[in-house]
Amino acid sequence: MEEKFNRLIFIPIAAVLFLMIGYQYVCPADSNTCYFRSDEKGLFQRYSPGLELVYTEPEADEDLPSKITSRFNFTERDLDRHVDFNIRGDDVMVFLHIQKTGGTTFGRHLVKNIQLEQPCDCMPGQRKCTCHRPGRAESWLFSRFSTGWSCGLHADWTELTSCVPVVMNKRDKKNAPKSKRNFYYITMLRDPVSRYLSEWKHVQRGATWKTALHMCDGRPPTQDELPTCYSGEDWTGVPLPDFMNCPSNLANNRQVRMLADLSLVGCYNMSSMSELERGRVLLASAKSNLRNMAFFGLTEFQRKTQYLFERTFGLRFIRAFTQINSTRAASVGISEKVRWRIEGLNALDMELYEYAKELFLRRYQYNRQRQHQEERLRRRQERQQRQRLHRTYLAELWRLGIGGRGAEEAEEEEEEEVKVKVLEEVATTEDYGSQVVRW
Repeated sequence: MEEKFNRLIFIPIAAVLFLMIGYQYVCPADSNTCYFRSDEKGLFQRYSPGLELVYTEPEADEDLPSKITSRFNFTERDLDRHVDFNIRGDDVMVFLHIQKTGGTTFGRHLVKNIQLEQPCDCMPGQRKCTCHRPGRAESWLFSRFSTGWSCGLHADWTELTSCVPVVMNKRDKKNAPKSKRNFYYITMLRDPVSRYLSEWKHVQRGATWKTALHMCDGRPPTQDELPTCYSGEDWTGVPLPDFMNCPSNLANNRQVRMLADLSLVGCYNMSSMSELERGRVLLASAKSNLRNMAFFGLTEFQRKTQYLFERTFGLRFIRAFTQINSTRAASVGISEKVRWRIEGLNALDMELYEYAKELFLRRYQYNRQRQHQEERLRRRQERQQRQRLHRTYLAELWRLGIGGRGAEEAEEEEEEEVKVKVLEEVATTEDYGSQVVRW
């Protein structure tokens, strides 16, 4: 009777100790894989290795489809983005860097912050890094910080798609046809008003980008096709009204222009079609190219950008992205009337950004749902594997003739072994247990 009573007492104690040991294994004291929450999602949320995130996601619209206003009809093919990026083969990642979209920060992440078998070699004092494939002196990344401006300063989609294959074959000393390589284009977009103000401040400080080639259909634009907005070396100190009043200012609708196929509208020849028709064709082309790119991120959603990049390419960043909202553009105070004027000058960019934002957030939600499904499947498979092992163990006991009473004795022996193991673990969990109590 006393032995039965002791066994009944032991079961809850063992269960509590087992939970403490398990929690210590899943969420060690010096780890950030578990964090406490006070919302409806529960006491803590865990991100584990593999496809899970390595950072907390503080943004409120994380998993709430109802918060996204649906304006565009995206198919599952539009949302499902996964690239089997073969860094050991001939695959090339091409970063289309649009001015003032956070591209410099993202470009540095690509060369300095990705976990790679052979990390990029970035020498102190040098702007470019060497990003070679494992065991081969060939670059897997085409970007400002790896290959430099090999296709021209801030080359756009029209320039890159015709230039990158030629440049990469020359660099790698290959004559492989284009079809032998996979070029995965990526880019960053930004809220058009913030981007426009940021570019104005940059130009005001002396930036010109006048060495950009603007190649289209094999030639650069003529002076008549693309007149400059200023006389002299640069536009230093330009007031915002003057910046907005230049009709040939490439800051206007820059994101659409740099993502569209300019050959569809006669490049920079404005007389080839009406302004309305030109805008319609450019916007449709930019949307199509953006949708079919391997990946794009949004400056306003740094953590989600990191998550989607990792899910898309199967690569992992070492450090979490940081959301910085205190930019020069954010410090510029403008009236509502000026804002409307900027939005009007960037009407195509405004439409493209709304399209991109909805597509981005829907891709994020789609991937989160897929991740949750993968987690449930993994847990179910683990549970089935344990059940199979248990059945195999019992079958082996019967095969050895330990069935019936013998099996009960074997279970009692196992129980005694479990008691010993649990008592041995008590010492190692005392400190952690007191830590949990303090929490």
